[in-house]
Order: sequence, then C-alpha cells, then structure tokens
Amino acid sequence: MTSELLDRALVEEATKKSGMIWVQGAMPAPARALWHVWHDGAACVVGDGPDEQPLPGLVDGQDAVVMVRSKDKGGRIVTWPAHVVELAAGSPEWESTVAELKGKRLNAPDGEEMPERWRRECRVLRLEPHGRTVPLPTDSQATPPPPTPATTRRPIPAALPRLLRRKRR
Repeated sequence: MTSELLDRALVEEATKKSGMIWVQGAMPAPARALWHVWHDGAACVVGDGPDEQPLPGLVDGQDAVVMVRSKDKGGRIVTWPAHVVELAAGSPEWESTVAELKGKRLNAPDGEEMPERWRRECRVLRLEPHGRTVPLPTDSQATPPPPTPATTRRPIPAALPRLLRRKRR
C-alpha cells in the first residue's frame, strides 16, 4: 500500500510541475508533447480543433501512457498508465476543467471566447492515472555500447605532439 501511495504522489507532483507531458495513445503513433493542467487528480488536455494541439490516438475509454520529464535536465521522472475520459461539453466537470485550462492557455487567438470555441470544435480529455508506474531502467538493464576504435584506443596525451616536435628539431 505504501508504494502505491508513493507512486501516486510522484505522478501528481511531477505532472503538476511539468509544463508538458509526453502522451502515447492507443494508436501505434509516437508519443506527443502536450500542454496540460493537473485538475482533480488527472492531467487534463484540450485539442483536436483549429488552433489547438492534436490529440492523436487518445480515445475515450481507452488507455494511454504518460511520460513526465524534468524541466531542468529533460530526463524522465516518471511514466504512468492513464485511462482516457472525454468530458461532455457543458457538463459541470467540463466547465471546471475548462476554467483551469483557460488560465494556462498561452497565445489564444480568441481570448474570452475560447471556452465557447472549445465547446463547439474541440475535445477536453482527462488522463486519469491508474495502475503502477513504469519502472525506470536500472544500470544492470542498460546495455553498454559495443567497443569501437574510439573507445578502445588509449588517448594521446596533449603534451605528446609538442614533445615529438622538439625532438625533430
């Protein structure tokens, strides 16, 4: 039970602090970077409409995989499975989620009319965490690259070329 709580806390904190998440949906498409907000225990995204981010492979009722990276170094912090839930436009849950998303949307072409455009033309999705996080690879799982001449040759000391030039004179 403790590891499940720690996983849940890691997913929430890392996702809240990240400006972007990488999401791979049900289709065999590569993961896509999406801006999001963390709201009521899920990563929420809006898209698939004009002037909004595409949401390929994210289908209501199916699963997705979410990867959260570090803002500083870009390395993976946590990867978690998500259940995709499409919110019905105009529902109370949709309204509260859109209020959060609206506050984070940068460079919107229509400002205050944006929620109405989202209602008509876009999808608002919740990516709800479920199950265990995907383990990070360990050092024992990492396969070293095969040896190459660049990795097997002994490096030449920096001073050696100068010493050789002096002897030739």
